[in-house]
Amino acid sequence: MQRLSLFPPGGGSRRLLALGAHADDIEIGCGGTVLRLAEENPGLEVTWVILCSTPERAEEARASAEAFLAGVARKQVIVKGHRDGFLPWSGARAKEDFEALKALGSPELVLTHYREDRHQDHRLVSELTWNTWRDHLVLEYEIPKWDGDFGAPNLFAPLSPATLERKIELLLRSFPSQAGKAWFTPDLFRAVARIRGMECAAPGGFAEGFYCRKATF
Repeated sequence: MQRLSLFPPGGGSRRLLALGAHADDIEIGCGGTVLRLAEENPGLEVTWVILCSTPERAEEARASAEAFLAGVARKQVIVKGHRDGFLPWSGARAKEDFEALKALGSPELVLTHYREDRHQDHRLVSELTWNTWRDHLVLEYEIPKWDGDFGAPNLFAPLSPATLERKIELLLRSFPSQAGKAWFTPDLFRAVARIRGMECAAPGGFAEGFYCRKATF
């Protein structure tokens, strides 16, 4: 399968913006990809944004971001306090948060939620992402949950078995509040990565899937 570069060639700026509605969304949806990009791009700069949190979840989110971003050149972690499940009904405040992010600079790559995700918070984050960054490479990640809203990704990030296991280890360690939840188990994370790895014939057998709606080459 043809490999594409996510960043411009020649060693220029490598700025990544990762957006998540909830504390563990980025890690579940694209944590392995972030770990891989950090390893492959020593100059990577990451802005990591979470919209919904409680004090407990905000503490988990910051600790997890520090762990996943341990190898990057520069990082900024932003955790907002919107109410979980009610993000569309605080849309004006959320829109202001997104507008403020513009002042942080223009990223080369944006990771956000899948547009067709059935969780209302996820959908709004995806919508505001496209409203805010109209001329950028935006990749939408997927979150497994009971809604059964998985689609057919058209871009894949192969992961080595070691990278996948590191992702799972950090997830389980960083989010004790989610222990026992049906969607928060290592076998589920491995199963999704194995399916996506099979679909793209990943050398190590695992991958994360993304939806790329607009790109040029």
